[in-house]
Amino acid sequence: MGVSPHTRLTERPREAKLTGAISVNKEAPELAGEVRAYEMLYILRPDLDEEGRRNKIARVQQVIESQGGQVQGTDEWGPRILAYEIDHFREGYYVLVTFTLPADKVQELESRFSMDDEILRYQVVRLDGK
Repeated sequence: MGVSPHTRLTERPREAKLTGAISVNKEAPELAGEVRAYEMLYILRPDLDEEGRRNKIARVQQVIESQGGQVQGTDEWGPRILAYEIDHFREGYYVLVTFTLPADKVQELESRFSMDDEILRYQVVRLDGK
């Protein structure tokens, strides 16, 4: 059965049915608010001075806490040479942070860090291994 030329674009043919919903969140819907353990390794620009690095590390902790998370620990690995050039930098300042966060807030956290020019790269990994 075809669509009549007089059918408006907002109307669906009667035989078309939605078979399922698509969830934007990667986590299972029943676990969306569950608090889980994560760690994030991020690389700061090497041209930040000591005060700039301290402020950025504190700001990362504030962002995690503003999303309902709790920082367990922060480990500064210090400056390291990168495997390849990122934004014309050959080295970066590595920081590892462990924290707990509701599962449905991870994407929002990642989107905030992806817009930060002082963070060259970051990787968030779930620790409970599922």
